[in-house]
Amino acid sequence: MTFYRYIFTFIFLLALLFLSPDSAKAQKVGVVLSGGAASGIAHIGVLKALEDNHIPIDYITGTSMGALVGSMYAMGYSPAEIEAIVKTERFKNMSEGIVDQKYAYYFKRSDDNASWVTFKLSLDSAFSSTLPTNLISPIAMDFGIMELAGGPAAAANYNFDSLFIPFRCVASDIEKKESVIFKEGDLAEAVRASMSYPFYIKPIAVDGKLLFDGGLYNNFPSNVMYDDFFPDFIIGSNVSGNNPPPDEDNVLSQIKTMLQSKSNYDILCEGGVIIEPQTEVGLFNFNNLQPIIDSGYAAAMRHMEFIKLYTDRKVSVEERSVRRINFKSKQPKMIFDNIYIEGLTKNQSEYVRRILRHKNKVVSLEDIKEGYFRLSADNRIKSIYPKAKYNPQTGYYDLYLRVRKEKNLITDFGGDFSNRPISEGFIGLQYNYFGRFAIGIMANAYFGKLYSSVQLKTRFDLPFTVPLYIEPSVTWNKWDYYKSSSAFLQDTKPAYLIRNEEHGSLNVGFPTGKKGRLVGGTGVARITDSYYQTPYFVQLDTTDATNFDVFSTQAYYEINSLNRKQYANQGEFLRISARYVNGLEINTPGSTSTDTVKEFSNHHQWAMFKISGERYFNRKGTIKIGLYGEGVYSTQTLFHNYTSSILSSPAFQPTPYSKTIFNENYRTHKYIAGGLKFVFNLRKNLEFRTEGYVFQPYQVLVKKEDLSPEYGIPFSLQHYIGAATFVWHTPLGPISLGVNYFDQVKDPFSILFHFGYIIFNKKALE
Repeated sequence: MTFYRYIFTFIFLLALLFLSPDSAKAQKVGVVLSGGAASGIAHIGVLKALEDNHIPIDYITGTSMGALVGSMYAMGYSPAEIEAIVKTERFKNMSEGIVDQKYAYYFKRSDDNASWVTFKLSLDSAFSSTLPTNLISPIAMDFGIMELAGGPAAAANYNFDSLFIPFRCVASDIEKKESVIFKEGDLAEAVRASMSYPFYIKPIAVDGKLLFDGGLYNNFPSNVMYDDFFPDFIIGSNVSGNNPPPDEDNVLSQIKTMLQSKSNYDILCEGGVIIEPQTEVGLFNFNNLQPIIDSGYAAAMRHMEFIKLYTDRKVSVEERSVRRINFKSKQPKMIFDNIYIEGLTKNQSEYVRRILRHKNKVVSLEDIKEGYFRLSADNRIKSIYPKAKYNPQTGYYDLYLRVRKEKNLITDFGGDFSNRPISEGFIGLQYNYFGRFAIGIMANAYFGKLYSSVQLKTRFDLPFTVPLYIEPSVTWNKWDYYKSSSAFLQDTKPAYLIRNEEHGSLNVGFPTGKKGRLVGGTGVARITDSYYQTPYFVQLDTTDATNFDVFSTQAYYEINSLNRKQYANQGEFLRISARYVNGLEINTPGSTSTDTVKEFSNHHQWAMFKISGERYFNRKGTIKIGLYGEGVYSTQTLFHNYTSSILSSPAFQPTPYSKTIFNENYRTHKYIAGGLKFVFNLRKNLEFRTEGYVFQPYQVLVKKEDLSPEYGIPFSLQHYIGAATFVWHTPLGPISLGVNYFDQVKDPFSILFHFGYIIFNKKALE
C-alpha cells in the first residue's frame, strides 16, 4: 500500500504542477498584427505597452499596416522611434501619395490647365487597359520603405529570421486566390506588397506574381506565427474584422465582399490573448495619429496583468537597447554603386541615366533620392519601383529600377461650370515620343462664352549635363467680356469688349534647383480689340478696332512649390520677368468714336518688369496664412484712345473671379499690390478662405472728354479686393462658393459658384 500511496502522491503533485498558472508561463512570445489601414497605427501603442512592461517579443507577423509597423519593429526601431516616424509630415505625404516639396521637380511640370481627368492610351491598347488602378501615387511610399528597410535587410543578409526580431508578412496572389508568405528576400518589397490595398495603392509584381494587400485572404496571420515559429504565447493586436454582408444599394460593400475572404481572428495555440484597440478613424485618414496610438496602448494595458501572468521571462530596457545598437551597427551605410534599369529599351535607359545624372560613380542615398524624384516628375514615365541590394564584394548597394514608360497618347477633359456665364469646356491631347531624348506634341482647346482658345505646342526635352527644353507654340485666344458679363442676380453689362489674340513663341528653359526654372524666349503676335467707347450703342453701330502687331522677347525666373494649381494652401510661388515689346498699333474708328473717318497708326516699344509671389505659412496647422504680392513697372506708352490703352495695360487679377471680369480700376502701367489669405481647414478637403488685397497704382489712366487717355495724379487713390469662399477639393476639381468684393463700382458684391478650374492658356504678352 505504501508503494501505491507514493505513486498516487507523485501523480497528484505532477497534475498540480501542470495545472498551476506558473507552469503555463511562456518562454517565447509572438506578436501578430492585423491589417486595418490607418487604424493599424494603434499597433505602435500595443508594442510600446509591451516594452514598457518588459514583455519579450521574440517573433512578429503582420498584414498590411500591421506588416509595416511589424517590419519597422523587426528592423530594430523602438516603438518611440516608430511613433516619431509616422507622425512626421513625410509619412503623411507618403500615405496620401504626395511627393515632399523638398524633392518636387518643377522643371518637368507642364503648364497648368483646366483638366479634371486624364486617360492614357497606347495606340494599340484597349480602353480598359487605360483605367487607373490606384487612387494615390506610390512614388514617395516606394522610396520611403526602401530607405527604411535597406540597411536592416542587408544586415540580416535578406533572411527575415536574422532581423532584430524574426518577421513574417503576407500578401495576396489574386490569380491563384491564395496568400503569399514572405520569409526572405527584399524586405521593402515584401512590406510594400502586403500594403497594396486594391484601387488605393498600385499592386507590385514579385517573382512574376502580381501581389495585392495581404488582408484580402489573411488579415490576421496568427496561423503563420504558429506554423513558422511555434511560440509558447501569442499576443494578437487586431483593429479589423470581417466585412458585413453586402448591401444591394452599396457597390463598395459588394466589391469588398467579392475581393476579400473571411479571416480567422482567433489565436490558434492554447496560450494567447487578443488585444482589440477601439479606433474611430477613416480608412486612410492619417491626419491625427496620437489618439490612435494611445488607444493601442490603453487596450494593451487592460490585458497586461493577464499577459504578465503567462510570461515569466522579462526583457529589460538595457537589454533591448544593447541588442538594437548591436543590430544597427551591422547595417551598411546606403551608398550606391551600380544602377540597373529594367523595362526600357537601350535608348530609353540612357535617357533615364541622364536624368538620374549617374556616371558610373558611387553616389549617396540623398543623390539617388533627388534623381529618383526628378525621374518620377517626367510625364514620359508611368511608374518606377526601386530596389536596393547590398553587394558584399563591393561594399556598396546596387539600385534596381523597374521603370515603365507612359502611354503614347494622353487625353485630358475638364473645364468649369459656374452660376455666371463663364462656364467652359476643356479638351487636351498629347502624343509622347521617348528615346534618347523626349518629345511631347500637345494640343488643347477651351470653349465657352467668356473664353475660347486653341493651342498647339511641342516640347523637346534634352537630358544634357545641364538639361533644357525647347518649346515652340502657337495659340489663338478669344475673350468676350460682353457675353460673359451677366452676374448672378444682376443684369448689368459693361461696354462691348472683345479681344482676339494670335501668337506664336519659342521658349528655351533650364532648371534652377528642384523648384525653379529659368526661361527665355521670343514671339510674335497680332492682338485685335473690338469695342465700343460708350455703353450706349445699337445693333447698327460698328465697333472701334485696334490691331497691335507685335514682336516681343522675354526672360523669367520662376519657382513653384504650390500644392494645388488653384486654391493652394501650401508652398510658395515666385516669378520675376522682364519683357521687351516692339509693335505697330493700327486703330480703325467705329460709328461711336469721336473720329469716324481717319485710320490711326503708331509705333510702340517698351520694357516691362514684373514680380509676383505667393507663400503659405503654418504648414501643419488648421489655420494657414498666405501672403501675396505683385509689382509692375512698364515704360509702355499710351494707345490712341482710353479703351485701347486700358485693354493693353497690365492687370492685377489675384483671385479666380477677378480673372473672369474686365475691371479698368485694376489696370495701369505701374503698380504695386499685395494681400493676405487666411485658410481654415474645416475638415479634410474642405476649407474656408478669406482674402484681402490692396492695389496701389502709381498713376491711373483717366478718360478725357474726347475719349483719349491721360495719366492721373501719382498715388491719388487705392483700390481694394476681398473674397470669402468655401472650397471643397474633390478628386475631379474644386467646388467653390464665395462672395467677392470690388470697391468703387456700382455693385461691389457678387456671388460666384463654380466647379472646376478657372485657368486659361497664356496670353500673348504674359
